Amino acid sequence: MAMNRSMLFSYGSAGLAALCALGSFSVAGQGGPLALAAGVFAAAGAVLAVLFYNFGYIFVPLITQWTKTVVITDTGYEIPPSQDVILRKGEGGSYYASMFLGIRIFESASEKNMEQNIAYNEFFERAISNLKFVTKISYLLYVEDVSEKRKVIETRKAEAQLRLAREREKSEPDVLKLDRYEREVAKWDAELNKLIKGIKPMGAIAYAMTTAIGITKESATAVVRSQANELKAVLANALNVEIEVLSANEMLKTFEWEKMIPSTGQELEESVI
Repeated sequence: MAMNRSMLFSYGSAGLAALCALGSFSVAGQGGPLALAAGVFAAAGAVLAVLFYNFGYIFVPLITQWTKTVVITDTGYEIPPSQDVILRKGEGGSYYASMFLGIRIFESASEKNMEQNIAYNEFFERAISNLKFVTKISYLLYVEDVSEKRKVIETRKAEAQLRLAREREKSEPDVLKLDRYEREVAKWDAELNKLIKGIKPMGAIAYAMTTAIGITKESATAVVRSQANELKAVLANALNVEIEVLSANEMLKTFEWEKMIPSTGQELEESVI
């Protein structure tokens, strides 16, 4: 699995750093290019270990695309080098391709009145009814630990305010970015007010899955990418949310959630950090 591959790359780089560090110490007295090379490789290994550990979801797909590596899971699913599609061979020789979209929600139903929620649901139903393919939209809900929640919210609110202030200071600010940052600040502000009022915070992770069928891997992949683009536009407009195509580790996490979700809120939070 790609999630394990990023950890494998990280551990391998750390091992390389440790080995080269030992080598540099052993030849330190001799000096010369050998000691310099060992030191350089040790530093490079340490940097790569940190990068793969924290940003494996970025670097692993780049490596697999460059090496044209195809990952086969233990359940027979195939992940191509692009790391944004999961393939499975079906009956009759056809292929199924699935893609996952992350949904970032900025507004809560509890912040709207009944009329707004009714209008919101009706608009969503009308928009989703125009889709000509099957779509699964999943919400993972959990009660969050309030002990550290306030600090996290205040930090994220400050970060969002800083991004908003920087965008406003530009001579030609991006209107779409301004709207996104303003909604983000409003979201964290509302979350903070809930905590102040003593309301226990609920966490939510949402994602959508779409699947297409084709006579070849390539045709199935092309169709599901077209569906994902259409779904992205529909959900972004209907739900007033941000949508992103998930790949590598993030895609595999949602794929695992199709079979079994984390058993605790803390486990779920840790899995998306």
